[in-house]
Amino acid sequence: MAEPSVSVRSRIEAWGNSSFAPTGLATLITALHFRPLQVRPMLFVPILLFSSYSNLQGFKIDSAGITAAASGTYALLALRRRPAAFMNRFSIRGIVRGAAVGIGLINAATAGWVYAMGDREKEKQERRDNPRWVE
Repeated sequence: MAEPSVSVRSRIEAWGNSSFAPTGLATLITALHFRPLQVRPMLFVPILLFSSYSNLQGFKIDSAGITAAASGTYALLALRRRPAAFMNRFSIRGIVRGAAVGIGLINAATAGWVYAMGDREKEKQERRDNPRWVE
């Protein structure tokens, strides 16, 4: 039995609404910039983790805006770095850096889409119908 096809729009919205995307980027940023500690890139980690937390609390549109801004800014700043030697791009650190920049760009695009196209009234009604952390 074939599975129903999933549209590109639904995949974009699923990625933009996911709480996993900012957490994954925060993990890659930490892996790259924690040792030796680089303070400026590490400033993005708590912002992305807060975005993931607010997403889990039901504020998906606002979370998408925070994710788009932080991910896009990190990706742009990471792309400004001087080009590495050809062989260094294919080291473990180079592959992780490429993944972080790629995920940052994808997060910026998909979360920006969700933020721009989000329906705040529908989200507010969903939070009323499904309250979190209530016994």
